[in-house]
Amino acid sequence: MLSPWLRVIRIKFLLASIIAVFLGLAINWWQNQTINIVDATLTFAGVISLHASVDLLNDYWDFKRKIDTETKRTKFSGGTGVLPEGLLQPRQVYRAGVTFLIIGSIIGGYFIVERGITIAFILAFAIISIYFYSTKIVNAGLGEIFVSIKGCMIVLGAFFVQTSHIALEPILAGIVAGILSSTVLFVNSFPDFDADKASGRKTLVIMLGKQKASNAIWVFFMITYGIIILGTLIHVLPILSLITLISIPLFVKSGFGLRQNYDDIESMTPIMGTFVSHSRITGVLLVLGFLLSSLLKL
Repeated sequence: MLSPWLRVIRIKFLLASIIAVFLGLAINWWQNQTINIVDATLTFAGVISLHASVDLLNDYWDFKRKIDTETKRTKFSGGTGVLPEGLLQPRQVYRAGVTFLIIGSIIGGYFIVERGITIAFILAFAIISIYFYSTKIVNAGLGEIFVSIKGCMIVLGAFFVQTSHIALEPILAGIVAGILSSTVLFVNSFPDFDADKASGRKTLVIMLGKQKASNAIWVFFMITYGIIILGTLIHVLPILSLITLISIPLFVKSGFGLRQNYDDIESMTPIMGTFVSHSRITGVLLVLGFLLSSLLKL
């Protein structure tokens, strides 16, 4: 019975949050050449728990609202299929989601005691956004915005736990991490357009319409690489952050593919996969940029 749980937690999508934690730790190492292994381990455990919680609760609410029963499931959209297939009971998934939320909150509570009130604000945002993401937040058309903020909060939180202060570097890098995740969310919502709209959801794709949304993908492109380039020019991000530009051709290819195939689910599947790969590759390259800069003392 482990397989259905791995599916519903969406193990492969946890990588986005793991990379974001590594990014916060890499920035700290670049600045201070120190790391608290215990706190880093607890950070990973807390972030993974909170990420698992939002995925579990998302599957639960999408099933209750009949979204996952009305849309065609792909490898990257339409839910995990665990509840429509009857592999788990809705109450099991809901309880697991709340349990992971509690675990993440307990770890966050420990850091509040150790690091102060700043963590309380980050944790409060996480708890509220996770619990209400699949209902109130998405219904208000704020899904992509909250995912962007979440990515930034993970990077900033991982950095703050190590240093006990806020800095511009993890904020800028965190925005990049958040935009990368929201890009994936944005693209993966194209196949769910009809089911989401019928259920009352207001994704960005629904608000713009598929055609306009397929052109709006370039806004994500400009924000992502614009922040990286600007950050290096103003000497906030290390010059080696520019190695992320290696992933530009992957985004460009995917962007044109989206423009041509946004209404064809079969053709969209590999495009969604490429956007996921782009997000992961760019995030890892940004982490490497900080680590290499520390190694080379740049």
